[in-house]
Formats: sequence, C-alpha cells, structure tokens
Amino acid sequence: MRPKHTVADILEMEKLQLDGLSLTSWHHRALQAIRRCRTAAMGGHIDQCDCCHGLHISYNSCRNRHCPTCQGHKREQWINAREGELLNVPYFHLVFTLPSEFNSYALSHGKIVYSSLFKAAWQTLEQFGANPKHLGGKMGMIAILHSWGQNMTLHPHLHCIVPGGGISKSGKWRKAKNKEKYLFNVKSMSHVFRAKFVDELRKSELTIAQKVYDAVFKKKWVVYAKQPFRSPKYVIEYLGRYTHKIAISNHRILQINSENKTVTFSVKDYKHGGRKSILTLSNQEFIRRFALHILPKGFTRIRHYGILSSSWKKEKLPQLQAKLSTTQLEVLRPKEPLLHRRCPTCKKGKLHTIYLFNERGPPKRWRELLKGKSLTMSN
Repeated sequence: MRPKHTVADILEMEKLQLDGLSLTSWHHRALQAIRRCRTAAMGGHIDQCDCCHGLHISYNSCRNRHCPTCQGHKREQWINAREGELLNVPYFHLVFTLPSEFNSYALSHGKIVYSSLFKAAWQTLEQFGANPKHLGGKMGMIAILHSWGQNMTLHPHLHCIVPGGGISKSGKWRKAKNKEKYLFNVKSMSHVFRAKFVDELRKSELTIAQKVYDAVFKKKWVVYAKQPFRSPKYVIEYLGRYTHKIAISNHRILQINSENKTVTFSVKDYKHGGRKSILTLSNQEFIRRFALHILPKGFTRIRHYGILSSSWKKEKLPQLQAKLSTTQLEVLRPKEPLLHRRCPTCKKGKLHTIYLFNERGPPKRWRELLKGKSLTMSN
C-alpha cells in the first residue's frame, strides 16, 4: 500500500525554509529534488496498455538516492546482480560503529571520515583473515554505510556481510574457525578497528584535536557480530532490507500536523529489544535531521572487497563457486516492488511509453484525451 504521508509532503510544507535548513548547497539540491519527486515539476510521460489500450499519465521520479520513494527499483536491480555471486558457505553479519566524538567531523568532512571507516573495517578483517591463527586466507566483504539511528540523529556505522572463510595462498578454501558460531573475537577486532581508524584519520588532511583522540581511546569501541545466516539464500533477503535503505521510510511517518507543523513517526529502541515507540518533531527539526544523512556528492555507500570485489569477481569467482559446489542457490526474493509496468486498469497488459512531456505538461490535444483520468506514480 502507498504510504499516507511522505518526506516530500514535509519538504513541500517548508519549501521556503529549505535553504536555511540545508548544511550545504548539495544538501539543498537533494532536498529540492525529493520535494518535487513525482510532481508536475519533474515532467512526465503518457503510457498506453498493450492489452486494454488505456492511457495513463505519470510524473517522473527524482531518482535521488536519498529519496524514500525512489529506492524500490534500484534495490531490485542491485539484488538481481548479487544473486549469481553467492557462495555455498555460511555468511556473517558484522557492524562497525564510530564513537559520537567523530560526528561533527563526519558532517564537515564526510568523505574523509566515512572513507576511513570503510578502510579501517576492511583492514581489520583483512588482518585477522591473513593470520593463520585465525584463518590464513584472503577474505571478502560487502560493506553498506548507514549514518542514522531510528530517531534520525547521526550514528555512522557499517553493516558488513562476510563469507565465513577465505582463499589460502595455495588456492584452497579455508573455513572460519570457532565452529562457525562467530567469525573472530569481537573484543580483539574492536581494538584493531580503533587503531586502524585513528591511523587513517591521522594520515588524512583532516586535523583533529589530540583531546578527541584521548577521549575515544578511553571508550570501548563496538564491533557487533551476529551468528551466521542459516544458509546463503537468507543473505539476499537481508541485503534487500539494508542496501538502499535511507534515514527514514515514508511508511514510518504516522502523522503530519499542518497546524502545529509537526511530524510524528515510529521508532524502534534496539537497546531495549526493539521496543516500539513514537516520536514527534517540528517540521524543521525533522528536515534538519534528515539532511544530516545526505552523503557527499559522488560518495559510494556500498563497497565490495577482497574475493567479492569487482576485479576478483570477473575471473576468479566462478572458479571458486565451482570448487565449493555452488549451484544456482534458491534465494528468498523480496516482494515485487510497488512501482512496476503492469497496467493498473486491466492488470494484464504492460504499459509502453508513447509520449514525453516537460514541467509545462502535455499539449492540449493530449489533455483532452486524458480528461478524467487519474494520475499514476511511475519511474
């Protein structure tokens, strides 16, 4: 079902204030794109069904990666590409989290801080994997950056999917030790991760006061580790939930109060077993928090490493799949996205685009044909 309220609705209510609520011109540009998504301002197209020949007018989507309305189609494409890359081995889920002392630097120098987070996480896994005491092999990792908590405050962390093993120097697959209950010792990984991240920052052009480093070295850094997925097919189901997730989905917005200019949305408290509650913020505070998670221009938030990197997958992954007797694994596919090309009237035919128009709308002759027809939302 389509959500009753959207982030775009809130942005539209505060459209005159967006410039002041944006951290940079890039943030402002993203917010404006999301506000106009699937409205007349984006232009549109007219489609015709190849079965009932009905006409349908649709406004274009903004295709911004931070837009809650535009992620379903991109997520489906990405998952389709990953299905053929699964290995018939256990997979582990790790989460690398940064202390809050680095939040202000993440806002002002996002590329440096977030890139250092990716590098430190992979270097940590690479070091443990290469050590014969722990594994003795070349590992792989898919890492996905999330910068938010449920209340939309800044909470940078990486969700990492890691195959439970690696390739030895002789080319043989080595299984993860510890009876596959966990990948490596979490406490040991936390210490190495902390050192790797601080080292990356010190090598960068970013200047951070020594008192900040002193404070974070006194804290316990967290590397969260789950037990492995029950089978590789569950990896795709998990990735479908996490890859193209953004700060808040439209379905979590419960109410928009136009008089008081407030937003109420659902929140899960993971520190207390995922207990559900609700939170109400002013429109402007909601937008301010949402803007915290607009990534720097061109920044890649999903990255592949080691035996899952693009260079490795082209030549060596098929050989590894053959060695591990990986057949076409049955996967748990996510539900079909709401935005598809099937005719909404007859439910049988497919829609084909027959005319494109800009923000001024279709010409008069098309408007006459389309009189009385409802608008549909489409990519």
